[in-house]
Amino acid sequence: MSRLPVCLRLPHRLFALIVAALGLLCAGPAVAQEEQSTAPYAYRQLEDPAKEEKAQALMETLRCLQCQGQSIADSDAPIAGSMRSLVRERIAAGEDPEAIRGWLIERYGDYVSYAPQLTSLTWPLFAVPAFLILLAVLLLRRRFRRGGEQ
Repeated sequence: MSRLPVCLRLPHRLFALIVAALGLLCAGPAVAQEEQSTAPYAYRQLEDPAKEEKAQALMETLRCLQCQGQSIADSDAPIAGSMRSLVRERIAAGEDPEAIRGWLIERYGDYVSYAPQLTSLTWPLFAVPAFLILLAVLLLRRRFRRGGEQ
């Protein structure tokens, strides 16, 4: 017989249950991993090098909606793969890259583009920095003129 105290002896069923629970806990992260996009052109380039170059140039200027810090060309997120495939399919069909960009902006909003459009809502984003730089130049110029007079 075993010399372990009764409180330290685990029944076989309880031991099996603990091992199974630990196995499920370890398997959780593997199940949680994202799958890659199944879109046809997500990871495959176009046959025509000129069209692929156009597609790559456009994809570099479009932001991944999931990663937010990467372009769709650099991101491995499933939505970025779907967007890459969509861009390549439309370029292959002969559509203009700016028309594709316009469609994506219409669908996902201005945030999808790294090159924001100048609209009535976005003009302050462009005007305020220019105004602040102009103000700083005027103040510095005025200060240096005063210093030279003394």
